Amino acid sequence: MEFITIKVSCSSDLTDVLIAELFEVGFDSFQEFDDGFEGSCDQSQFEEAKIKAIFKNYVDVSYDIKEQEKINWNEEWEKNYDPIIVGNKCIVRASFHEPQPQFVYEIIVTPKMSFGTGHHATTYQVLDYQMTLNHANKKVLDVGTGTGILAIMAKKRGAEKITATDIDDWCIENSEENFSLNQVSDVRLIKGQISEVIENDYDIIIANINKNVLLDQIGEYASRLRQGGELILSGFYDDDIPDLEAKANHHGLEKLKSTTRDKWAMLALRKLSV
Repeated sequence: MEFITIKVSCSSDLTDVLIAELFEVGFDSFQEFDDGFEGSCDQSQFEEAKIKAIFKNYVDVSYDIKEQEKINWNEEWEKNYDPIIVGNKCIVRASFHEPQPQFVYEIIVTPKMSFGTGHHATTYQVLDYQMTLNHANKKVLDVGTGTGILAIMAKKRGAEKITATDIDDWCIENSEENFSLNQVSDVRLIKGQISEVIENDYDIIIANINKNVLLDQIGEYASRLRQGGELILSGFYDDDIPDLEAKANHHGLEKLKSTTRDKWAMLALRKLSV
């Protein structure tokens, strides 16, 4: 599968505005830099005319568009990969690493084209928080499951019913493989957007995506969360916490905790009783 990347050079005060506009035309993954940002989208979502329409309004902004093959994370991972240890209790390793049963939780992950090995600060923080959160007999939804690693941890923590979603075919295939590697056989896997999930009684919802998707979908998460249930968000910078918290408050969610690691953040929220 091919995808489109766009490298934008702009002032910091325009970064959020331009990311929001690109998100509206199909770009769903962004990385910020001191002199701008980079975004990507599937080739099927790309319309050059819409990009030109956006940037014609910004005279001091430049951009470059490239078409690329999607990175095979599995190949890149195996070139230089060590197991990751989270909170001294959990080890995330590949199948080619030796088992280490001294850890309370051992998760085997082969990422292929998917995101989520525990190495990135966002996944690490969510795993770390999950180990403090009661999952026993809970109903859990993992939005944008990627490798399935967070759904696997939910199962290891005792969750009774787990639903995992992703819009990417590679992620669906990869998470199925990782569920099998970890002997997790009863996760309901949905290819599609959050709108495909109709239940509204989840005890825990996890979404490790990116700021713009989270801001766009917080209301969807809140409507599917039971009163008193927890929403765990990650995939954004610590500077983004106030924006996400404000949007969450608007949908009846209160902040429980936030953490940061390498400037990336995790935000845990609870749905208030009406």
